[in-house]
Amino acid sequence: MDPLLIDVPERLETERLVLRVPRRGDGRIVNDAIRASHAELAPWLPWAGVVPTVDESEAHCRRQQARFLLREDFVLLLFLRGADGGEDELVGASGLHRIDWTLRRFEIGYWRKTGCEGRGIVTEAVRALSRLAFDVLDARRVEIRTDEHNERSWKVAERAGFTLEAILRFDSVTPLGEPRSTRVYARVRGAEEPMAA
Repeated sequence: MDPLLIDVPERLETERLVLRVPRRGDGRIVNDAIRASHAELAPWLPWAGVVPTVDESEAHCRRQQARFLLREDFVLLLFLRGADGGEDELVGASGLHRIDWTLRRFEIGYWRKTGCEGRGIVTEAVRALSRLAFDVLDARRVEIRTDEHNERSWKVAERAGFTLEAILRFDSVTPLGEPRSTRVYARVRGAEEPMAA
């Protein structure tokens, strides 16, 4: 089936979160969250090396909305869920990336706003995205790749039920150009996930 024909929800709700596709007008709140979190994100994420302008963040949000519609990348903003079920504070972003539609493989990436750590919100988002991948997109494999030294990040993978498959020694570089090793976690259909009916 052509991925463009798959009905993918543009909004997910969990107990405490609303995950939704970026859209026109989100640039300011995304930019504010990145600015507040820059020092914490920059050591791990290449895109966080330079703080974007509001216009750059706005263009990025619109581009990600388009890529979602084209089924090329599934970025979702993470909001605390208000008492009325609506969107409250933006606390980060996550998504399904590096999509291989032939194999049905997806990679979950995530970042969270500084000051929102220690509440399990990223783990909750990862679990929701894992369900989206397996239940809606018929995934065979969902991965999380993280710097070996980013313990907070790889602990999310472990809490979300992903299995450590490998540590790829010095397979890439940090944003500062230093060699880094990558921890590869996965959930696989027929192992951590039951076979499709």
